[in-house]
Amino acid sequence: MGTLTSAMFRPALIALPLLVALPAAAPPAPVDGIVTLAPDAEARWIAFDLTPGNQIRFELELDGRPLSAVLDTGGSYSLLSRRAAATDPARVTSGGRATAIGGALALDWMPTASIAFGGLSREGGRIAVADLPASATGGVRGVDMLVGRDLIAGQALDIDYANHRFRLIPSGRLPFTGAVAPLSVSPQRLVYESAIAIGGQRIAPVIVDTGDGSSITLADAAWNVAGLTRAVPTTTTVGYGLAGETVNTLAIAPAVSIGALTARNVELKVEPSGGFSQTVGVSGRIGSGFLQHYRVLLDPGAGRMVLQPAATADQPPLRSTSGLLTGVLPGRLRVLHVMRGSPAEAGGWQKGDEICAVDGAGIGTGYVGSAASRWSVGAPGRVVALTVCGGGVKPLRLASFY
Repeated sequence: MGTLTSAMFRPALIALPLLVALPAAAPPAPVDGIVTLAPDAEARWIAFDLTPGNQIRFELELDGRPLSAVLDTGGSYSLLSRRAAATDPARVTSGGRATAIGGALALDWMPTASIAFGGLSREGGRIAVADLPASATGGVRGVDMLVGRDLIAGQALDIDYANHRFRLIPSGRLPFTGAVAPLSVSPQRLVYESAIAIGGQRIAPVIVDTGDGSSITLADAAWNVAGLTRAVPTTTTVGYGLAGETVNTLAIAPAVSIGALTARNVELKVEPSGGFSQTVGVSGRIGSGFLQHYRVLLDPGAGRMVLQPAATADQPPLRSTSGLLTGVLPGRLRVLHVMRGSPAEAGGWQKGDEICAVDGAGIGTGYVGSAASRWSVGAPGRVVALTVCGGGVKPLRLASFY
């Protein structure tokens, strides 16, 4: 569908989670294979870039084939795209369904000979196979695979967001210092889990999910426990998971504690009743949109997560002043969501509307990430002239609304 954006650089406003958990039917054994870590694993950093949806994207090899992958600690099992070159339909067997963000997901399984990245390798085992749409990464370029708990949980995961690299090291190592929080792999859900506190209220368990590009997500019941319903203004946002689109409440929490760390002005997404978190029995998720402001050590074997603040840790999150969340298509923007209580809602904008120019400038190939794309988080009071494709010019006055 094109690149997802809120008309600005790398938005946190549109959440792009990849999490898939809880296979509805038990996977065929054996699944995990034999995982080993090279003696020099600590020196084998793996370079990554962030997808437009804030997920960690890197390269690995599966059965000797190079593939693109996303690091997904919220995934119970690693997952291969049905469209990946390494997928052999003749070896794929039916495996039932899994729970994913947006709904249920058809799931199959395929045996593998080897998987390797950095200092980690796995011999044998099986991998889940499912549809993996490009839209779930926020762009036209999808990935071939998600790397989940089954491959990495026996090691410590050191993510150096500032330098766009990560590595797998032996559990128990402590390569840097920072605030410590509890971390475990849930025996029920088989994903990384921790706890947070908001307003003195403990909220647990929460999934630690590097495959979710949003900051912190709460189930509706956890939001009520946090006591922020009347304390902070709210709006709405849209997210795209493996199983489809979700619309959620969006707010900024004054403070969130994770173990010994207290973070200020944290963006919160709140799922409606019956959302993914409630379905799988958790209170929410900590996503890459939050974690990317820290150097992160995830070591469930040692029972800890370590967070070392980066220079961006105390910066307030960007807030839309337009209320238009858009996707970028050739030569135009398509409105994906109109945020509740926003200037765009007051101006009558609708999902599906298309914009062909902003302040007279067309939507060119270099639009995403450019200064011109940041108009929707511009200064309150500024009037932006938006040219509706085939429908004239509509002025939009920017304002603070949440």
